[in-house]
Amino acid sequence: MCGIVGYVGRDTGSTPLDVVMEGLARLEYRGYDSAGVALVTESGIDQRKRAGKLENLRTEIAAHPLAASSTGIGHTRWATHGGPTDENAHPHLGGEDDALALVHNGIIENFHQLKAQLLDTGVSFRSETDTEVAAQLLGREYARTGDLTAAMQSVVARLEGAFTLLAVHRDSPGTIVAARRNSPLVVGVGDGEMFLGSDVAAFIGHTRQAVELEQDQIVTITPEGYSIVGFDGAPGQGKPYAVTWDAAAAEKGGYDTFMEKEIHEQPHAVADTLLGRTDEDGRLVLDDMRVSEDELRAVDRIYVVACGTAAYAGMTAKYAIEHWTRIPVEVSLAHEFRYCDPIVDERTLVVSISQSGETMDTLMAVKHARELGARTLSICNTHGSTIPRESDAVLYTHAGPEIAVASTKAFLAQITACYVLGLYLAQLRGGTYADDAAQVMQELRGIPEKIEQVLGSMDRVEEIARFMADTRSVLFLGRHVGFPVAMEGALKLKELAYIHAEGFAAGELKHGPIALIDAGQPVFVVVPGPDTPHELHKKVVSNIQEIRARGARTLVIAQDGDTDVEPFADEVIRIPHTSPLLQPLLAVVPLQVFALHLSTAKGLDVDQPRNLAKSVTVE
Repeated sequence: MCGIVGYVGRDTGSTPLDVVMEGLARLEYRGYDSAGVALVTESGIDQRKRAGKLENLRTEIAAHPLAASSTGIGHTRWATHGGPTDENAHPHLGGEDDALALVHNGIIENFHQLKAQLLDTGVSFRSETDTEVAAQLLGREYARTGDLTAAMQSVVARLEGAFTLLAVHRDSPGTIVAARRNSPLVVGVGDGEMFLGSDVAAFIGHTRQAVELEQDQIVTITPEGYSIVGFDGAPGQGKPYAVTWDAAAAEKGGYDTFMEKEIHEQPHAVADTLLGRTDEDGRLVLDDMRVSEDELRAVDRIYVVACGTAAYAGMTAKYAIEHWTRIPVEVSLAHEFRYCDPIVDERTLVVSISQSGETMDTLMAVKHARELGARTLSICNTHGSTIPRESDAVLYTHAGPEIAVASTKAFLAQITACYVLGLYLAQLRGGTYADDAAQVMQELRGIPEKIEQVLGSMDRVEEIARFMADTRSVLFLGRHVGFPVAMEGALKLKELAYIHAEGFAAGELKHGPIALIDAGQPVFVVVPGPDTPHELHKKVVSNIQEIRARGARTLVIAQDGDTDVEPFADEVIRIPHTSPLLQPLLAVVPLQVFALHLSTAKGLDVDQPRNLAKSVTVE
């Protein structure tokens, strides 16, 4: 889940160091335990690397400038093998006289065996990382072949796991060779210059022309262009595409943090995800649906596989999809899916949800589902990423780049896309709710305006968050679709404020969790609208009374006009009225804002919480 950048250019006005450092700044959300760069200079490999955030590397470079070059690679790390130290930071050197430099994203699972073999031949190691093993292997292979691409092809045949490798060599100036297996890599195409990156954010300030790489491919870039071969040496080709957003979308745009900016971009994220989903007759149409309508009509079971926030989006969608289609839906944490012996066959649709499209646990779940014969559909925010390519179909969200580690706008876009999928399936099956699809879509199109209303009334939530900066525990309650919202609210607080936070189904209170309530315990309660079926509204109001009677401080999220909650709420946070299944798109917003401002009040880094990285590309 590290960030990698590569650049080669000739007489373009750009320097490799500037391009690489700019790219690392845009990718720092992927890892910020350490950072480093390596340039190919006339005297050999010149590198700098430092533990900590990118600013530490900038300080080191300012104190010890790098030599001129036309070729450079860089890395920002989220530690897996070996702690976040200067020695473990990338790049790592290999070969005779340290003539080769390499950066790596992923995990090399058999590095212990490979390292033992190298130690037996007298190779010494400076770090605790698996990456240095690959660097040493590649350096030895280059000494044997004199060809960096051929050397890479030989080395990747010996590696097991998930990896993207970028390498440069002193004797091959103007060339970078990279390889990918189950780890992200994209090529950027410029005029007299070429780029590599974990994602397009690495080079979006220089070009919007990109090339997707397939699985198990090696790409060689020079200022003149690129060439691709498979791990087996067979000629390959990538898939060119144009990036539809620009560098400004990856900047803070006047907000103090990326997370604050992304919270305020949620109306656009939902609206853009809904664009182009209906034809002139109002019927739902989906692009990139490489599964036939007959196959989808035959589906009799749906699995949603996802992790973290995406899993809560799937839990929310379960209520809606089952309601509209009458197809049973099971939500499985992707990292457990392969190990629970899932009941899957050709009539099963496995829906994966991943913002980055590179979440390794989710990718492995998708592959397992395909091996079992299921149809697979990806809901993803990143074009050209691995999971959509490994799936039978893809439904892209259009949230734009999400930089903050804690997901906000991607969550709402994922729920929206899941709802579109549910309505599409209902339309295909012609069930009871098929005729309601147009009406629900119309209401969904009104949600962005309602989110704007919520965002415009958050002053009191911000005050509450600042007041609660010293709070050590917060509980969250919800029922029906409010239950996953409660869990997402708790997750945001854990991620950002590092305090105890738990989300419970409100009906579970009397089965144990009510024992946690004592005087002053803050509890957020997501209240369903009064028109929610099964008298859920009344039941949740009763839950509020139960915890208030035991001393809880009740922070109630309720729809406009709901006066029943007022006698039992210490604070009422209002959201616009909407139908029950759509309420999560509004109710989660105050919880995001609360977590953001409580973390800020504690003086913490909102965009880059400790121990976390944006894209989990290792299992």
